[in-house]
Amino acid sequence: MADVDLLVAGAGGGLAGALRAAQHGRQVVVAEANPHFRRGNNTAMSTAMIPGPGSRFQRAAGVEDSPERFLADVAAKTHGEADPTVAGTLAHLGAELVEWLADHVGLPIELAAVDYPGHSVRRCHTLPGHHGSTLLRGLTEAVEASSSIDLLCPARLTGLSPLSSEGALRSVRSTEGAPRSEWRVTLTRPDGGSEELTAAAVLLATNGYGAAPELVAQHLPEIADAAYHGSEYSTGDALRLGGELGAASGFLDAYQGHAGLSAAARTLLTWTTVMNGAIVVDADGRRFADETVGYSEYAAMLAARPGARGWVVFDARIDGLTQGFTDYRDVVDAGAVRWGATTGELADRLGVDAGVLEAEIADAAAVARGESAADRVGRRSVAAPLEAPYAAVEIVPALFHTQGGLAVDADARVLDAAGRPLGSLYASGGAAVGMSGHGAAGYLAGNGLLPALGLAYRAADHLASLLTHQEVPA
Repeated sequence: MADVDLLVAGAGGGLAGALRAAQHGRQVVVAEANPHFRRGNNTAMSTAMIPGPGSRFQRAAGVEDSPERFLADVAAKTHGEADPTVAGTLAHLGAELVEWLADHVGLPIELAAVDYPGHSVRRCHTLPGHHGSTLLRGLTEAVEASSSIDLLCPARLTGLSPLSSEGALRSVRSTEGAPRSEWRVTLTRPDGGSEELTAAAVLLATNGYGAAPELVAQHLPEIADAAYHGSEYSTGDALRLGGELGAASGFLDAYQGHAGLSAAARTLLTWTTVMNGAIVVDADGRRFADETVGYSEYAAMLAARPGARGWVVFDARIDGLTQGFTDYRDVVDAGAVRWGATTGELADRLGVDAGVLEAEIADAAAVARGESAADRVGRRSVAAPLEAPYAAVEIVPALFHTQGGLAVDADARVLDAAGRPLGSLYASGGAAVGMSGHGAAGYLAGNGLLPALGLAYRAADHLASLLTHQEVPA
């Protein structure tokens, strides 16, 4: 018998898998390498957006949605390149997931009142403040309150191997009723000490490789020189551990970028500003692309501009609409917002030509008033004209997290090159292939957290079913 039923490597979205497994009566150990994970991992640094097509929260708000509609949006954004198995699984799981987070974990889930690029309806669910630290805090508190889960931190999963020649890898090709597969895992602490334990299953939830410069340069050259705004522990552990066991990988060129990282505060300026009518100009005060295509692909566009920086220009109306976002309040508190009573005054504060900036604001305003179908960069939707006084925040492009990883099936089981499950080895979030296709343009808001939480949840359900089947007397 194994020491535990499930070893979860990573205390981010993987905590959903730990909680779900404990709900099924399983014993779980969570190993987290980052001693400061509560404020430093990618879940904590997110905007806590989770797509849940068809949820009761949408119905209460009068929003009609379905998994099929979400999949159509994913297909449109990724040009049909998203992994169909992962996308299909998560589209049909999203509503159940957000309702479980509310009902079982006790999180104050709400439907975000924001239209995000690529989503045809409002389907992103979030928490008050729209900040991942609140999400992670709730998950962590639930884990710490569970008698079935032990949280080991700091402890990094450094070794993973079949328990014996009759163990994990042999059962890869077996049926669901085969003897349980077990793993020997090695956990290493910062002082060099280590310990071993055995687990009936392992969930790799260690995120991607955004903090590994050599891998970023290899797979994501267009964003390699941009700032990295993610956990320093996202170094590709899952790719290494899975690769040593013969796991396949895919979509390693996929990532979530963001063009709205405050240059001064190093905190995210939410793209809600843009969706409410803000425009983006480069260091010369000129717009260069339609801001509504999506903040992920816009990062590479900004990175290609002179100086690789620019400004988000907005007004008092947008400032008021954005105050509910914790990230935005952090930007304000850092003194990163510059105001001008006129376009000329704002231009002076930004160091750009006043005539150029005024023309850009007027061009977008024509679309907002219905005087033009599209402005010169192709933007067709502007919520309202910008009005004095004006504000601006200097921004730089950033890599938030990678979206490719180990190949998985509909139950989050890691697959080998022939498409066969590697026993009871699972992966979720940035450790697994996501649902964003290739590059940055396929990313939709929430499609980082949905695989992180959803695949972990799915893995726990599959493991519980497998172990229950194996424990039934013949």
